[in-house]
Amino acid sequence: MLLTSCTGTPTNTSTKGIAKIYCEESFRNILDQEVEVFEYSYPDASIMVNYASENATIDSLMHRGTDLAVTTRDLTDEQHELLQKQGRAHRSRVIAVDAIAVIANNDNNIEELTVGELGEICRGEAVYWGDVYPTRFKRDSIQVVFDGSGSGVMNYVKSQFMNGNKFGPHVFAQRSTEDVFRAVQTHRNALGLVGVSWIASNMNGNVTTMEERIASIKDTTPSNIDFTNRIKVIALRADSVITARKPYQAYIYSGEYPLTRKIYAIDASAGGTLDHGFFSFLTGVIGQKIILQTGVVPAAEPVRVVETVR
Repeated sequence: MLLTSCTGTPTNTSTKGIAKIYCEESFRNILDQEVEVFEYSYPDASIMVNYASENATIDSLMHRGTDLAVTTRDLTDEQHELLQKQGRAHRSRVIAVDAIAVIANNDNNIEELTVGELGEICRGEAVYWGDVYPTRFKRDSIQVVFDGSGSGVMNYVKSQFMNGNKFGPHVFAQRSTEDVFRAVQTHRNALGLVGVSWIASNMNGNVTTMEERIASIKDTTPSNIDFTNRIKVIALRADSVITARKPYQAYIYSGEYPLTRKIYAIDASAGGTLDHGFFSFLTGVIGQKIILQTGVVPAAEPVRVVETVR
């Protein structure tokens, strides 16, 4: 009855009403685009997004703060059981394969790192730039900056490199991804770790009309996504691999770029609600094509790798 007006017309449907969702901060660039296109397509819909750490996003879903969460890890078996005990039918789906980009100050002449060297830096085993690479800043201590304590990026690095150990003394949590960029731009010895969508040049100020964006989504021509010139993007390679790769979409897709992670949409809403409608949009053709244009690999929309023959 709360969802029904005096005329008997539902005020919340899959394309109408208000939905309050949580999203992990490092995926903000992409979800902002998804929300803009969805609300443009359905003018009676309002998607209110709370961007938070990975931990806070999952906690909100568990404690009924939201029925739809976009996060960088799936639910554990215990969390699935808790939602079932609450009587909340739910579904979890991978919507994208993301990557962790490693960024440095433009004045730093470092070009690549191995995964092993990155782990040594995070654990505090490699303290100075000269410990890993003969840069012009070899006597400077390496200052590692993340987008926040409890973020998806920090949790990913913990699981990949830390083995239960603490971070080194020169590892710092910022308040947001934009703060990581500012720290790297203003401190020549800084090394930042961010979600890959934040380094795409077309995510940093290019202005197009909504009509142009809708047309580009429908266009099947592969797009060439370049990186912002605000910072330097470091190429990475596994210790046993010769060629280092930057996190271009093709290398994320092929697995040649070593730091990748999955992005999940977890929906515990009732069918026919706006939350469920937006979940269907994210996992559908248009939502997946929006992801395809951001430098991240969509889960359902195929990535077209085009080789240039010279």
